[in-house]
Amino acid sequence: MIRLAFRNLFQNKIRLVISVGGVALALLLILSLDAIFTGVERQVTAYIEHSGADVWVSQADVRNMHMASSSLPDSITRKVKYVPGVASVIPIHYLTNNVVAGDERNLAYIIGLPENAEFGGPWVISSGQNLPGDKGVILNRNIAEKSGIALGDEVEILGDEFKVTGFSEGTASLVNSVAFISMDDFEEMRGSYDTVSFLLVKVSDGESPEVVAARIETQVRDVTAQTRTDFATQERQVIKDMSTDLITIMNLIGFLIGLAVMALTVYTSTLSRRREYGMLKALGARNTDLYLTVLAQAILSVVLGFLFGLVITLLLTVVIPVFGSNLLLEVSSTSLLKVGSVSLVIAALSAMLPIRQIAGLDPVMVFRGR
Repeated sequence: MIRLAFRNLFQNKIRLVISVGGVALALLLILSLDAIFTGVERQVTAYIEHSGADVWVSQADVRNMHMASSSLPDSITRKVKYVPGVASVIPIHYLTNNVVAGDERNLAYIIGLPENAEFGGPWVISSGQNLPGDKGVILNRNIAEKSGIALGDEVEILGDEFKVTGFSEGTASLVNSVAFISMDDFEEMRGSYDTVSFLLVKVSDGESPEVVAARIETQVRDVTAQTRTDFATQERQVIKDMSTDLITIMNLIGFLIGLAVMALTVYTSTLSRRREYGMLKALGARNTDLYLTVLAQAILSVVLGFLFGLVITLLLTVVIPVFGSNLLLEVSSTSLLKVGSVSLVIAALSAMLPIRQIAGLDPVMVFRGR
């Protein structure tokens, strides 16, 4: 019966391309949406992941950066430095604001860095300086190129003028980017001389970030200390909470499209071979054998469509960044498992209609041309 399913599926090459291509496009919708969402999550937490900090310290009950505000007294920095297991501490300022260049406005996380910060700054510099310097700013290269900004140009941040002193890589997402200025400039513009936003903590060799984070919360009052992994997880959760409904709706649309395409493909393919099935029944084939043939044909179509859709998605993950887009696609194992499961459901459901046709198939009526 498996051999018959193969023959039915591959006998007509044009019909094969249309059916598998339709399924592939339907599954591509789900795969690409998941890849986009996973990529956006990775981009949003890029600064956290590449900050070089093992532990993030924030105001009490503040557990993420996006759409959050943290303010710590400057004295907290000294207290955290004396916690056992802490090797070094870098205080930073943070807020969300626009980088303005002429008519171009780009939303960015504005990070205020101390002079000669050992970590917490841009992790890849394509050109220019590693640190912004006095009245300087480091911008994402893609954002700058799209806005026509070159090294040495001036941009407006927080109502003040800054000279572009460097371009960074990997600091832009679909919705915003990360811009770095000096802590002194940040404090001058915001008047926040006695406070900082976050403390980036590097632990001593041999120390566990989880243990050091717990020590900080125990010994320093009114702070929340999280490992880099936990802080990034909280940041991703905020993005998920904001976009879950949209992703769910789009995935449901992709599922329904895939179901419709598969059901129509298998249904028409089965009806076009009613005589063959009638002959098999006349020769003694059981309904169960024919059911398995139809189900095998449906599964084969979906598997081929899934593989084809996956190949296209993987190509998109490579091609899109080449064109300078800030959109990052990343195919995750969770997405593959989910889409694979959906594919099997589609295969099973799409086989139901033709199975009902076969159940009532009368070989005599088929041979009479009805």
